[in-house]
Amino acid sequence: MSIRPVLAISLILTGAAAAQEAAPVPAEFTVNTGTKVPLSLINSVSTKHSAEGDRVYLETVFPVLVNGRIVVPVGSYVAGTVTQIKKPGRAKGRGELYVRFDSLTLPNGVTRDFRGRIGSMDGNTKNELDRAEGKVTSEGNKTGDARTVGESAAAGASVGAVVGGAAKGSYGMGAGIGAAAGATAGMIGVLLSRGPDAVLTRGMTLEMVLDRSLTFDENELNFSGAYRAPHAASAGGPPEQAPEKRSTLPLPGRRM
Repeated sequence: MSIRPVLAISLILTGAAAAQEAAPVPAEFTVNTGTKVPLSLINSVSTKHSAEGDRVYLETVFPVLVNGRIVVPVGSYVAGTVTQIKKPGRAKGRGELYVRFDSLTLPNGVTRDFRGRIGSMDGNTKNELDRAEGKVTSEGNKTGDARTVGESAAAGASVGAVVGGAAKGSYGMGAGIGAAAGATAGMIGVLLSRGPDAVLTRGMTLEMVLDRSLTFDENELNFSGAYRAPHAASAGGPPEQAPEKRSTLPLPGRRM
């Protein structure tokens, strides 16, 4: 074999290897386990109207950065599932709600499946949160129960006083009997009614805690032309409507 073809082949192979070595490797950006992602609820969830398996839809309201690069922009979608529902009991027991986060979709359509839980909730909510389990529990209703019994007793005392005074002229005895009867009726009403439900309202903010890391290539983080305005639930109301256009045509019988 001639030396020239061998040299040519060697140069070609060497050039190809050098080109492969010189090709830049796409950078990776990892959102670590335990990262907190602020979200806004798009639909409401409650122990009264929701059932196990119902879907929960949210969107991010603050960007997540890794090494100075926005990895999860505002307006990314998060989907979750109601995994367990416990309705509030009668006389005792409160409503309980478990939500698991399942997937994240960036504005450019890149999607990742993962697992996440609720880490914190809006300070205005009356629900209680178990941060370790992500369990949402409704508020207690002891004050409301006591008010119901008290109002029933007061109403019974008023009725009893009138009836007792009219029958025997004994206003005090009638009031006492009426109060006891009213308190009993109020307690029966408390025993027959359920406590408050656990509710996550549309538009409320909460934090999602990632239970596993999410890794994206640099090529997957191109959001040019993919920006989407936040949903009306997180923007504080429905989108503003464009002003109504008025007709410029002349009305019949009028001069221009």
